[in-house]
Amino acid sequence: MKSLLFMISLNLACSTVEFAIGLFTGRIGLVSDAFHLALGSGLLTFSLFAMAASQRKPDHVYTYGFQRLNVLSAFTNATVFLLFMSFSLTVEALHAFIEDESEHKHYLVVSAVTNLMVNLNGVWFFRNYARINLVYKKAEDMNYHSICLHVVADSIRCVGLIWTFWLLSLGVNNAEALCMGLVSCSVFMLVMPVFKASGGVLLQMAPPNIPSSALTKYWEQISCLKDVTQVSEARFWEVVPGHVVGSLLLEGKQGMDDGAIVEYVHGLYGDLGINDFTVQTDYI
Repeated sequence: MKSLLFMISLNLACSTVEFAIGLFTGRIGLVSDAFHLALGSGLLTFSLFAMAASQRKPDHVYTYGFQRLNVLSAFTNATVFLLFMSFSLTVEALHAFIEDESEHKHYLVVSAVTNLMVNLNGVWFFRNYARINLVYKKAEDMNYHSICLHVVADSIRCVGLIWTFWLLSLGVNNAEALCMGLVSCSVFMLVMPVFKASGGVLLQMAPPNIPSSALTKYWEQISCLKDVTQVSEARFWEVVPGHVVGSLLLEGKQGMDDGAIVEYVHGLYGDLGINDFTVQTDYI
């Protein structure tokens, strides 16, 4: 968390300096970029808060604890910052192509280089999470992954701006439309895996690491048990990555040995990694 706090401090310092210079020189581009950095710093601060708050133990209100704050933080980083960045860069590229002029002033190249240096520090701090598709063993992994993608995507944006300035200085037509379009596509492809993963957890989607064929197979095995008449309401979801929850309703004949059956069912789903499992029995 110290590395993240350092990143937030650097971003806020750059944002403050850019805002002050832009305000006193009347350069709206610097003010706009300062607000961009401030938004990024705000989301990184929420990530830091999520990590700290998720350490709290479960209580009588939040019986599963606060680990899902990490998932919510990852989803917020993916949607509010990265997808919004991709969309705004697409709009910027289209505007530059239609108007055939650059929205960027050459003084912004200094800002782009400075921001790139700050973001490269972040990439180094969170380099262990610098992969698009990452297997999450715990909720904190998802949060750190989104932070890493955050700084990587912003680094790509800075590189795109620098390339734009360079190509424009060479007299290349539609340089901004080309560079911003490529950056927009790169950021979109970068963010989609963590967006899908975090959104799936929040929507209580079936765990992607458990094959649906295995769930169907065990369903059929349980249905064939003696005295079991019906299996229904099978639900499986992840509270957070690494913590899978499941529930099942068994209907059986009067006098069935529900203790042995429940133990057998727990053993089946326990082999799939579903240890937090509830079996409800009913009789007809």
